[in-house]
Amino acid sequence: MSYHLSTAKLHFYRQCPQAYYFRYECHLRPTAFGGGPAEMGTALHQALAKIYQDWHYQDPVPSVDWVDHCWHQHTTDLTPSQIFEGQAILRRYYRTFIGNRSVLNRPVATEGKVQGHLSINNLEFSLSGRYDRLDWLSDGLELIDYKSSKAVKEMSPDQITLQLGLYYLALEQRYHQRLKRLSIIYLRSGQVVSFDATPFHKEQIEASVCNLAMRLRAEKTWEPQMGDHCHRCPYLSYCPAHQPQPQPIPKTSQRFQGLQLALL
Repeated sequence: MSYHLSTAKLHFYRQCPQAYYFRYECHLRPTAFGGGPAEMGTALHQALAKIYQDWHYQDPVPSVDWVDHCWHQHTTDLTPSQIFEGQAILRRYYRTFIGNRSVLNRPVATEGKVQGHLSINNLEFSLSGRYDRLDWLSDGLELIDYKSSKAVKEMSPDQITLQLGLYYLALEQRYHQRLKRLSIIYLRSGQVVSFDATPFHKEQIEASVCNLAMRLRAEKTWEPQMGDHCHRCPYLSYCPAHQPQPQPIPKTSQRFQGLQLALL
């Protein structure tokens, strides 16, 4: 049996075992919170993928008209103000990352999923992660992640190590090349935050997977861990740490399915 891992799932468990239990073991549907338009972020990601994926690369660099064309292919569900704002974001991206280049290089892949495998103590783990773009460097690979949120959210050292290790291992297996750098591009500001990847991160992910897998296998209590994340938790109505009389878990959701990890 292969256990599936993603960094989002692992981070969710570390943040609060009980929330992990509600989401991944009971499969409770999260309560939706009102918030920013997710459609805008999706449209920006899809347009950027099209810009790189569908460009013919017969000319050194595409014109800004190509960027506008790709954007308008993905604006069906947006409001007029969102369409205008998104076009401005992509034009700024073009000026910063495309228009000032002598040649636009074709990426290895866009909007993809990479999978790897890890065997520890006679246990087989399947690791997967998604990326927005994957570029060739002279000595390896660079993974690009676009962020469309207005705020620049800093990642903890633990999150960084986790992501670098997973992608290092999975990309090495898939492309037989090492991940050299992870770059996060904040689309609204044009800010780029980069992290170098090393064999150390691969060693850390192997240790983390082993330790967490053993803990999850033996987990029985799923104790809640309170913190700043609680006010955004979609499972507050079920949580005994916040509710004197928590809402009962639906019987159809009470089935324990054992260890199922996914590192994203």
